[in-house]
Amino acid sequence: MKFDLSNTAIPFMSARIGGFIFSAILIILSFGSFFYSGLNFGIDFKGGTLIEIETADEINLADIRSNLNSLSLGDVQVQEFGSTKNILIRVEQQEGGDSVQQNVVETVKTSLDKNITTSISYRRTEVVGPKVSGELIQSGIIAIAVAVFAMLIYIWFRFEWQFSLGAVIALIHDVILTIGVFCFTQLEFNLPIIAAILTIVGYSMNDTVVVYDRVRENLRKHRSKPIDELLDLSINETLSRTVITSVTTLLALVSLYIFGGSVIKGFTFAMIWGVVVGTYSSIFVASPFLKYVDVKRDWNTTSAVDSTK
Repeated sequence: MKFDLSNTAIPFMSARIGGFIFSAILIILSFGSFFYSGLNFGIDFKGGTLIEIETADEINLADIRSNLNSLSLGDVQVQEFGSTKNILIRVEQQEGGDSVQQNVVETVKTSLDKNITTSISYRRTEVVGPKVSGELIQSGIIAIAVAVFAMLIYIWFRFEWQFSLGAVIALIHDVILTIGVFCFTQLEFNLPIIAAILTIVGYSMNDTVVVYDRVRENLRKHRSKPIDELLDLSINETLSRTVITSVTTLLALVSLYIFGGSVIKGFTFAMIWGVVVGTYSSIFVASPFLKYVDVKRDWNTTSAVDSTK
């Protein structure tokens, strides 16, 4: 079966205003959701204790929740994790430093062993203190900022500053929308999501570079073609590659989301969303941006010329 979109003539530039408005609405909603509900930080960023247990028999989560609430440990969350016998327990950060956090694990284990009739095996325990969680938040922000800045420098050297600015605007667009969807859905935001955002930055940039490379090639070949038509031509010529790459990536990610279990569900959700918005931004944000800046036609000279000449 042949899948070829190289001969399409879709007028993407005629929809650029609608694309800008749609992106602006999504960005506003993202900021609104961030300031209204904020991110649902996981143990990594909020601090606290996480315990994963496996029971020999199915057990009512309400029994475990009632038992742990009697310990006066503050907010305690109990949920199934992958199967009805795998249970994830989260206990909020306790006052008193790291030593108190460590004592929470023993307190929870003692209470469960004493009051729960079925046998329990403790598969994983994680304790994150307030100092570590604060450092992780700072490191995550720095990692994203450095990645975006590095992409800015890379595109600047490879193309021109106009292309670099357009690519970075698209990257910031993707990061904002990804954080926004986590604020809106209140899915847990943890370290794997930071890894997903960094991966999204790389994927989106790769997609944008493919389109920009064709734009630069066409700027040399079609010096008299209006910039709108040239951008449409470039996007359509790379559309086959863009769609095939995005669809095959999504097939793998959707399979992981459905069958990969709860451990990587947040990561794969972020990646699925990132592939969609990354593909969208390459076509409807990064490319149309070039219409509004003075991109040069003659790449053998250092001066830009009017895009209509």
